[in-house]
Amino acid sequence: MRLRRYILLITIHTVFMGIVNAQCTMKNTAFKGGEKLTYNLYFNWKFVWVNAGTAAMTTTQTTYNGQQAYKASLTTTGNKRADNLFLMRDTLLSYVSTDLAPLYYRKGAVEGKRYTVDEVWYSYPNGKCNLRQQRRHKDGHKDVRNYVPNSCVYDMMSIFLRARSYDLGSWSVGRTVNFQIADGKNTNPATVKYCGKKTIKGDNGVKYNCLELSYTEKEKGKWREVARFFVTDDANHVPVRLDMNLKFGSAKAFITSMSGTRNDVKSVVK
Repeated sequence: MRLRRYILLITIHTVFMGIVNAQCTMKNTAFKGGEKLTYNLYFNWKFVWVNAGTAAMTTTQTTYNGQQAYKASLTTTGNKRADNLFLMRDTLLSYVSTDLAPLYYRKGAVEGKRYTVDEVWYSYPNGKCNLRQQRRHKDGHKDVRNYVPNSCVYDMMSIFLRARSYDLGSWSVGRTVNFQIADGKNTNPATVKYCGKKTIKGDNGVKYNCLELSYTEKEKGKWREVARFFVTDDANHVPVRLDMNLKFGSAKAFITSMSGTRNDVKSVVK
């Protein structure tokens, strides 16, 4: 009798841990190693949109701590005209498993006179998400935090990669996904909401049928929209345009090229 009870408890525990792990993973249907996306950046300065530089996002298939993974990097490069208004250099790096569980995140940000490096290390002992967070400041001071949340946690890059594999075609307008978002110091509630369909023209001169997504975060008790994404209405869900509400203003990014996509780009308006 005791043996049966013990086996039953082990079985329940194993199934439960499988469910916990499954919550942090998701089938990737949208991208593959070798994808490269490039953008023009624009910054709103006193109600005037100024060409602020370029951005590039590349994804490669690699290994992280011995396991198969995707490495995604996003780099922004400002031009001299924009630098005279506001110096901004952001570099984001993310490793996720092939089933999209976050493994590591780094953001190096130069914003005016401010420079910080955020890092998040993820681990999943006993099926539980564990975070080690660190923010390094310009003067060398570090904020370090170890945190065990009650649910899965993502960062700006890993949630972006994950959202591309959402089955958006089955969503109704207003559908919202809730999750926790991490940076080098904090975790905050965040949402992705589906806002409908639009036709968007990229800076490559091509028009695309797109799906519109709103990304919001709750910080210090207040919700604010951080970004709005317009992704191709096909299996790739490539971002064609991004509208970003920054703490020091607003910015936009328009696609200039895409290569190495996983699926055929069927969203082009002919």
